[in-house]
Amino acid sequence: MDSMLKVIEVLAESDKSWEDAAQQAVTRASKTLHGIKSIYIKHFEAKVENNAITKYRINANISFLLD
Repeated sequence: MDSMLKVIEVLAESDKSWEDAAQQAVTRASKTLHGIKSIYIKHFEAKVENNAITKYRINANISFLLD
């Protein structure tokens, strides 16, 4: 039997980096999903205050195996 994947779109943010925002997205998604196979980052965004980045934000697709 072939595997079937589902894709969900998520938004995540971090005070540290875009990579940390991606890891937080996967960590949070793994609390309710299992069989996560990949994350595709669609958009990067940063919040700036006083000429410094204060939040790193991503918009991503996470794919996972269906039961």
